[in-house]
Amino acid sequence: MTRLSILAGTAALVLTGCATTSSIQRPTDACAPTEQFSFVCGANKPEDLAHISETPWIVASGFATGAGLKLVDSRTRQARFWFTAAADQVAPDPAYPDCATPPDPALFTARGLSLRMTGPGQGRLLVVNHGGREAIEVFAIDARDDTAPPTLRWQGCLAMPQGHVANAVASYSDGTVLATVLTRPGTSITDFVLGRATGGVYERGPRDRAFRLLPGTELPGNNGLETARDDSGFYVIAFGLREVVAYARTDTRQPLWRAQAPEFMPDNIHWDGNRLLLAGMVRDEPACGGLRQIINGVADGMLCHRGYAVAQLDPESRRFSLIAYGSPDPVFNGVSAAVLMGDDLWLGSYQADRIAIHRLPKNGMN
Repeated sequence: MTRLSILAGTAALVLTGCATTSSIQRPTDACAPTEQFSFVCGANKPEDLAHISETPWIVASGFATGAGLKLVDSRTRQARFWFTAAADQVAPDPAYPDCATPPDPALFTARGLSLRMTGPGQGRLLVVNHGGREAIEVFAIDARDDTAPPTLRWQGCLAMPQGHVANAVASYSDGTVLATVLTRPGTSITDFVLGRATGGVYERGPRDRAFRLLPGTELPGNNGLETARDDSGFYVIAFGLREVVAYARTDTRQPLWRAQAPEFMPDNIHWDGNRLLLAGMVRDEPACGGLRQIINGVADGMLCHRGYAVAQLDPESRRFSLIAYGSPDPVFNGVSAAVLMGDDLWLGSYQADRIAIHRLPKNGMN
């Protein structure tokens, strides 16, 4: 077994459906399957993924200029640009007043996603945008017609504070929006790799005119974000510490609890049933010289291909269940998000030019 499963055992983890890989050959076709993955091509830097529940459709972000949003059919494994700013995709709502016009598709740089279903086949999609403005873009999703692809309409945006770059986004059922900032002005990636507080969680209620920093949420690299099912609080990833940190909504000055991920660096976090699903790169990767290095005072960009891991976290027991892990892949690096669709594990990446799909074993580890 690999070091991940050994470490998982020593941490008293419940292992479910883990998959290992042997040596991998670089494929000759640019988008051919590798030993551990098949791919959906044409999804430039799909940093985050969101499944439209009760449908075969997946939304992928695009963390590159003009990459925007993709709509993916999980049956055909085809992706297409979704938001083009066509007239029928724009319906401003006064509840989101900060932007008079929708994001320019040529600039739209989509990062974190949060999809909350508001009714049968209907939902509100929040998207972190860096293209042309630093804002949370708000879209209405309609997937009620099961004979046609879902539609979306841009409703407006919520601007981030001056100089602040959002990473992830989430919301409560009353419309309150939360966003993480990985590095506040004056801090750096190197700082959070060294364990220093760099980020924060910001909140904006339906009647607020701006986001405000929630006191006590300053962590080393505030990254993935999700709210509690009952709106009682939220969960945020401290990337520099590999921790999931839980807070109460009523008082954020001190965390409720912390749970450290087993030997991988979780990035995004989303609900999967009654558990939280996390995905990220392996922390101590021999192929990359081990731990993330700081060279000449700067943290390396982790462009060396690292292995990946996906785990579920039970917020009640605070125990992780490892779903899958694998060795470095020749064409897919920077794992940052995961969605489970039956026996298929869909993986997003903040570096790759595709979405990866890994078939999970039906019975136990292999």
